[in-house]
Amino acid sequence: MASDAIDSGPTTTPLSGIHHVTSIAGDPQRNVDFCVGVLGLRLVKLTVNFDLPDTYHLYFGDAAGTPGTILTIFPWPRVARRRAGTGQVAVTAFTIPADSVGFWHDRLKRRGVELVGVERRFDDEVIGFADADGLRYELVGVSRPPDDSPWQDGPVPAEHALRGFHGVTLWEADFEPTATILTDLLDFRALGEEGGRTRYTAGEGGPAAAVDVLVVPSAPRGDEGVGTVHHVAWRTRDDASQRAWQERVAAFGLDVTPVRDREYFRSIYFREPGGVLFEIATDPPGFTVDEPLAALGSGLKLPPWLEPQRASIEQALPRLQPPPRFEMA
Repeated sequence: MASDAIDSGPTTTPLSGIHHVTSIAGDPQRNVDFCVGVLGLRLVKLTVNFDLPDTYHLYFGDAAGTPGTILTIFPWPRVARRRAGTGQVAVTAFTIPADSVGFWHDRLKRRGVELVGVERRFDDEVIGFADADGLRYELVGVSRPPDDSPWQDGPVPAEHALRGFHGVTLWEADFEPTATILTDLLDFRALGEEGGRTRYTAGEGGPAAAVDVLVVPSAPRGDEGVGTVHHVAWRTRDDASQRAWQERVAAFGLDVTPVRDREYFRSIYFREPGGVLFEIATDPPGFTVDEPLAALGSGLKLPPWLEPQRASIEQALPRLQPPPRFEMA
C-alpha cells in the first residue's frame, strides 16, 4: 500500500459508523429466542442467505431496522463451532443508558446468560457476556444515549432498551497495518488508548462509531465458524458514495468486490491486512422495501431471483416459531 495512492483516489463522503454486524450462530430458533427474548431486538427481516438459500439469514434491530442497530445472523447448525481469534471482530458492543446497567446485569443473570464481567473502560461501565454459541457481546452504559426508536412491543421496557451499536473490538496479531487502514483509508480518528486497546471513531463520532483495536499475540488466527463474527459493515449514504469508496479502496491496493445487491442495501467487501472482513453498505433502500413497517419480520422474504424456488427453499428450512413473548423486565 503506497501512502500516495490514496491521494489519487476519488473524493469520498465520510463513513458514518457501523451499518450492521453479521455473525455465525448455530440453531436458528435458539438465536431468535436470544436476540428477541433476551436482548429485546426486533426481528426485522426473515430471509435466506442469498449465496446459500437453504439457510436462513436473520436480521434484528430497532423498531425500523435502522442502520447502526442491525445485528444479522447466519444460523448454520451444521457448521463447526470456533473460538474468536486474530483477524476477526471478537466483540460486538451495544449502547444502553448508563442508568440501565443494573437492570441489564440482573436481566442477563436471571436468564442464565454467561457473564464475562463488568468493568469500566474509557469512563463507561461495560457488561460483557456471551450467548449459547459463544458469540461475545458487550453493553456499554453511556450518560447520553442516542434517542433511537426502541421496539415498543418488545420484552424490554423502552427506557432500558438497547440503543443501537456502540462499536466493535477487532483482535489483531499486528497493530500498524490495521491502524493504517482505519486512519489513512477509512478516515477514522484515533481517540485514545487504554488497557492495551486503541479506540478509533468513524466520521464525526457518536452512535455506532467506536472501533477498538486490541493486539492479542497469544490468540490463534481466527477461523470462521459458529461463534464467530463474519464481518462488520460500515455505513455510506447512497450508491454514488459507495462507488467512490469502491474506487478508493482499490486505489489503496486492496482487493474489493463488485457491488452486490442485498435487496435491503447494496454492498462491497474487502479484507483489511489483519484479516477482518469489512463491508461498506448503503443506507437505502431499507427493510420496508418489501413489507410494511408494522409487519417487518413476519414472513419469509425472498429476492426476485429466488422467488421461483420458494417451495423448495421453504421445504429445506427448519420451521421457526414466532419470536417469543417474554415477560417485561
